[in-house]
Amino acid sequence: MKPNDQGALDTKDTKNALKVFLRKEPSLHVAELQVPAEENLFALPPVKGESDQVLYKLMEYDPLLDSSNMAGSDWKRIAEDIKTMYDLFDGFVVLHGTDTLAYTASALSFMLYNLAKPVVVTGSQIPIYETRTDGRINLVSSLIIAGCYNIPEVCVVFANKLLRGNRTVKVNCNTLEAFDSPNAPLLGTFDNVININSSLIRPRPSGKLLTVGGVLEMNVATLKITPDMSLDLIESALAEPIKGVVLESYGSGNIPSNRIEIIDLLRKAVERGVIIVNCTQCLSGSVASIYDAGAVLYDVGVLSGSDMTSVAAYTKLAYVLGFDVPHDKKIELMKYNLRGEITMADMNTN
Repeated sequence: MKPNDQGALDTKDTKNALKVFLRKEPSLHVAELQVPAEENLFALPPVKGESDQVLYKLMEYDPLLDSSNMAGSDWKRIAEDIKTMYDLFDGFVVLHGTDTLAYTASALSFMLYNLAKPVVVTGSQIPIYETRTDGRINLVSSLIIAGCYNIPEVCVVFANKLLRGNRTVKVNCNTLEAFDSPNAPLLGTFDNVININSSLIRPRPSGKLLTVGGVLEMNVATLKITPDMSLDLIESALAEPIKGVVLESYGSGNIPSNRIEIIDLLRKAVERGVIIVNCTQCLSGSVASIYDAGAVLYDVGVLSGSDMTSVAAYTKLAYVLGFDVPHDKKIELMKYNLRGEITMADMNTN
């Protein structure tokens, strides 16, 4: 992004600007290095401690989007492009605005089935063209992970952290440390050396072709429980054509259980076939039916989101609901740990 005439950052009139910047930025491209004569090919300077030389190619979308304007169709486009170019590269870096970066990273983790190469989503809090930008180090770190490491999953690189994509949430809109993974340990850190927690990396699928998940069901809503919330609001969030709901409840999964009318609305929605997943409003922690105010949700068929983030629950619902399988199977898929998005021992599946 660059400032417009009013001083606000936008993506207008920035076509090819990144390409020009990369050619002139010595920390991102070695001009004198001999690389194939191709317009969009760049060479990262050699990195101490890494044996591989990272060459990378830039593919720019037209138009460029503020990430707040992105939707499920954009996730699908990115996933399909990765599939198209999958055999040509060792890894992929997706440059993304920070506002919906966690949504895209989480959605890609579900959509890219049998992923055996790193897909790294990154961005910056300060535009890469500015002097104080965090964009250069985030991009360099992402290129190193994508080009030099065998990490067969979608991850996020930001502020010297390597995070699992579907465990990532934006926790601050003002500081450079914008993202964290509150319910899962970091996959790695970037200090004087790059430290990868290899034991946490998901296993590489063997002998399986990458496929992209089919239709995303975007009739999914998020409903945050608040004191004295109106029944009309709840009813509209559960009404047709909604097929999935992320319920953001208090604490360890509680709602005002003394409001029977709310329970009835949730029960009717479940009976109609709406899949409702209960996630905590807290930044970290897990949903558990340890209070009566939470147990009533289980009784009416609301699923526990355990320690999934609301972002992961939302994108997982969009992914699972798009399957052409029986309703009971969709419910089972929502309970399973598909891509490391939920802590559940011995329930992994590819």
